[in-house]
Amino acid sequence: MIIALSGGVGGAKLALGLARVMPPEELVVVVNTGDDFEHLGLSISPDIDTVAYTLAGLANRELGWGRHDETWSFMETMEALGGETWFRLGDRDVALHVERTRRLGRGESLSAVTADLCRRLGIRSRVIPMSDDPVRTRLRTEGGWLDFQEYFVHRRCEPVVHELLFQGAGAARAHPEFLAALADPALQAIVICPSNPFISVEPILAIPGVRQAMIDSPAPIIAVSPIIAGQAVKGPTAKMMKELGLDPSAGTVAQRYHDLLDGYVIDHADMSEVVSIDARVTLAQTLMRTMEDREALARTVLDAAAVLRRRKLAR
Repeated sequence: MIIALSGGVGGAKLALGLARVMPPEELVVVVNTGDDFEHLGLSISPDIDTVAYTLAGLANRELGWGRHDETWSFMETMEALGGETWFRLGDRDVALHVERTRRLGRGESLSAVTADLCRRLGIRSRVIPMSDDPVRTRLRTEGGWLDFQEYFVHRRCEPVVHELLFQGAGAARAHPEFLAALADPALQAIVICPSNPFISVEPILAIPGVRQAMIDSPAPIIAVSPIIAGQAVKGPTAKMMKELGLDPSAGTVAQRYHDLLDGYVIDHADMSEVVSIDARVTLAQTLMRTMEDREALARTVLDAAAVLRRRKLAR
């Protein structure tokens, strides 16, 4: 069994690679829900949906979000009616949000709804929200505090970020299946996917007990850097790091996970970073343009994790 901690696009790509090179039913993808929000009366879970669409083979590879078979009549009609259109919801995507909202409204948990929807999409891996309790990522900018989607989509990541807050994290409970998997002797590795450490991974780590459970796990922890040669492949990672006074580098990301890492995978372009990283470093091509790239990186991660596990068991 492998646990993968994931945010949206970058994490979903590696999760798909893992699901294709190992028995998919042995993969547990724990997904950030700090991005979740309500919009137009609907409960939306952007990272869960990106992971689900990607694993189901439905993701729009050009946009990095939504479905590839999408149509936009709903949005066109909303615009004609003067409604909010800054967060674009395709017609098929709306159906998922309507069904999720209906089922949450009648008392089902987010994890139960997610599991059933993933099953209906033909996904064999387990996709688990980090918690069934609400956690909301908020950012302090020069214009005040913003909810994540307001910053990320509506403001297009333009405001300067000074601070992050994971509202509700202190009272949230990690999903029981997540904690059980971390303690399972059969667990082979915990993979931190190449997702933004601040807004995708750290909300998961902020839930009480998660970080310690990962440290106590018998399995090695290996992360893949989301930074290549000082730049983020996608999203505001490098921009946020600069604004928070941090050097946007693979080494800086490793420092964020300093107490967790047994291994770290970085791109060949960041070879000079190796000496600054306090973990076993593996060099690889970490830019995942094609399905072959996803699978190759997944194999590299699994091979490195296998070596780390043997070393950890030998101690």
